[in-house]
Amino acid sequence: MSDPSSKCSLQGDFDQPAFMSDGDITIGGIFPLHYRVDLPTAEYTNKPLAAQCQGFDSRALRWALAMRLAIDEINNSTALLPNHTLGYRIFDSCATPVTAQRAVLAVLNDQNVGQGSLCTRGGPLLAIVGESGSSQSIVVSRTLQPFRIPMISYFSTCSCLSDRRQYPTFFRVVPSDDYQVKAIAQLLKRFHWTWIGVVTEDHDYGRFALQGLKREIENTDICLAYHEMIPKDFKQERVQEILNVMKHSTAKVVVVFSGEGEFNPFLREFSAQNITGIQWVASEAWVTASVLAETYPFLAGTIGFAIRQGYVPGLKEYLMTVNPQVYPSNPLVRELWETLYSCTSFTSSVNSNQLPQCTGQETINKQQSAYMNISSPRVTYNVYKAVYAIAHSLHNLFQCVPGNGPFANSECADFNDIYPWQLQHYLQEVSFSLSGEHVNFDMKGDSIPSYDLINWQRFPDGDINFINVGMYDGSMDAGKELVIMDEKIKWPGNQSKVPESICSNSCAPGFRKAVRHGEPLCCFDCVPCDSGKISNQTDSIDCMACPEDFWSNMKGTVCIPKVTEFLSHRDTMGIVLMVIAIVGSCLTISVLAIFLHHRGTPIVRINNSELSFFILLSLTLCFLCSLIFIGEPTTWSCMLRHTAFSITFSLCISCILGKTLVVLAAFTATQPGNNVMKWLGPTQQRLIIFSCTLVQVIICAAWLISSPPFPYKNTQYQHSKIILDCRVGSDLAFWCVLGYIGFLAGLCFILAFLARKLPGNFNEAKYITFSMLIFCAVWLAFIPAYVSSPGKFTTAVEIFAILASSFGLLLCLFAPKCYIILLKPEKNTKQNLMGKGTK
Repeated sequence: MSDPSSKCSLQGDFDQPAFMSDGDITIGGIFPLHYRVDLPTAEYTNKPLAAQCQGFDSRALRWALAMRLAIDEINNSTALLPNHTLGYRIFDSCATPVTAQRAVLAVLNDQNVGQGSLCTRGGPLLAIVGESGSSQSIVVSRTLQPFRIPMISYFSTCSCLSDRRQYPTFFRVVPSDDYQVKAIAQLLKRFHWTWIGVVTEDHDYGRFALQGLKREIENTDICLAYHEMIPKDFKQERVQEILNVMKHSTAKVVVVFSGEGEFNPFLREFSAQNITGIQWVASEAWVTASVLAETYPFLAGTIGFAIRQGYVPGLKEYLMTVNPQVYPSNPLVRELWETLYSCTSFTSSVNSNQLPQCTGQETINKQQSAYMNISSPRVTYNVYKAVYAIAHSLHNLFQCVPGNGPFANSECADFNDIYPWQLQHYLQEVSFSLSGEHVNFDMKGDSIPSYDLINWQRFPDGDINFINVGMYDGSMDAGKELVIMDEKIKWPGNQSKVPESICSNSCAPGFRKAVRHGEPLCCFDCVPCDSGKISNQTDSIDCMACPEDFWSNMKGTVCIPKVTEFLSHRDTMGIVLMVIAIVGSCLTISVLAIFLHHRGTPIVRINNSELSFFILLSLTLCFLCSLIFIGEPTTWSCMLRHTAFSITFSLCISCILGKTLVVLAAFTATQPGNNVMKWLGPTQQRLIIFSCTLVQVIICAAWLISSPPFPYKNTQYQHSKIILDCRVGSDLAFWCVLGYIGFLAGLCFILAFLARKLPGNFNEAKYITFSMLIFCAVWLAFIPAYVSSPGKFTTAVEIFAILASSFGLLLCLFAPKCYIILLKPEKNTKQNLMGKGTK
């Protein structure tokens, strides 16, 4: 066991606080009063020297003074902690994790700690306000965790700090980067910036922010052109590599996640390069950094999200009370004065020939600086808010009623011996209003996510001002979080037109995006939609197929009804075929009229006038039935056209077959003892015609009953058209019909061929032979043409075969007779026709 009388003692020298004040309760404060540090060389032979902080940050001094202002107000308040006073210890972290850890240890190792026994009482330090950088806050929080001392950060936004298992005592009054990256992703979508570069600092803040941004843009059309990291130890060679990437990249929008301390030297090198046309998107860590705005004019047009501003009463007057006369021994105040007026410290023993001596009488409010820029306090207000959160938590703790407390056995905290973890309980539950804002913490220690959208605008006097052009409220419904006043934004070069940052131009309607192999999704080629497909939106990923009865227009943007194609009465081809059919039928009727008029002449009588009249009537029907094939196919026209064609041709060929038999029988009947003509009288001839035609009628009837022809929309043969035609229904029935006609024609041809050399000047059998030869040739040629012809040409081929075969029959059978009747009447005698006339 240790000696109870043993005391806690300091084992080394610690830096003195920048500002301090005693009180009943002590609060620590850690601020980056310098933005860089020169670390000593570690030789491991001697005790290392203390780190030297460089680069005085007057804005961070304003934050520290805001903490003092808040504590002074609380100590003078009669409503908040009326019987208690707050003390403070404020240290400099130099914006570096190592120095931040040294600062938190200095806060913990208060000068009075050594006088306590065994450090077993409640610690003198109950809470800490800090830090600004996320990397520093991670170190500070882990250092405080064993002591269960809560800390409230005013500017650490890394989403990693929301992990309660790793950082159980961490709170913050600034939104997590989870919300910032959501806001930035929505900003990029809003302005259609799909091709971006990202520059981050080499700390946890930059790494986690990049991870969050990648997560937010993962399923969008936004791509990273590059990601570069500013090195922890500034190296000009590495920075030049980053600048070369930016210079040669086509990405014109650059998102920067960095504190102003790390970003400042990078911008110094950037300004020396000839890089133009960059649209900067700032993270909240530097979007309101006055030092950068004053130093680098090319940043005008920058846009980014800043934590919401608030109101800190009396801040300006309080800052103006700080001068070297009031704080003669405070080195920070001397540095402030030297920075503001570019003068040599009035306490310096060596006077510079280049700079005037500081007198301490200078009027600070005449100078425009980051220190006095309180037009829209943001981080300053966060510091102010963090102090009041601690004060309200302590006030609630002191209001606890014994026996009704939140701890074991409903106990309250010992008001004279408060433990930090007891204060943390009240911090988690605290809820109050400050400057019109409601302040509380969620279970992760985070505050309500809300940002102002800031635009850097150059005014005519040359100064860059931070203009509020919108806001992001994470508590709103999805899609309504971001509100932007576009008309108020000024882009780089004082332009009102939104800059573009794309890898590939958008694909117009009628095209689709085709990703380039090995490149990000934002880099693509625009490929026109295939025929029959459309895209009616910009940047379509794929083309949509048109419905079956529709086709794409020439631009591939709209599905239009397909052109319906059939052999119409209005088509040139249809008109020509219709005229030929009508001419053929009229010519046939004319021949019929001639035969009727000359029915008593030998040439008509000798050829069996009744059969001739039947043939002419059937040929007329053959010509006319071709008209049924012209026009839009319907159910009735499809059934009628095939059956009418087959029956009329069967009737015609049956008549010719009867005539052939009569001709053959007539000449063979002249042989002695042959009485075959008695079997081929008029009745028998009619019976032959009726029987042969009846067979075709039966076939057609079976066809119509079993599987009749029907109209059909053919969308496959020619995709851009709908071809209307008639499907035969039953292929077997169709070919049976044609086969039967062919059988009759072949039989006629054989019989006529056998009788071709019979005597007589007018050999009917010879003409029948020629007519059947033409008929068979036409229909044999029809078969391959019918099978291979597309669309309406199929119907045209069928009509042509009907007309050609009909004209062949008409001309071969009746043209010689009409020639004799009309032009050679002297030959129209029985003797001449029988070959017995005088030569």
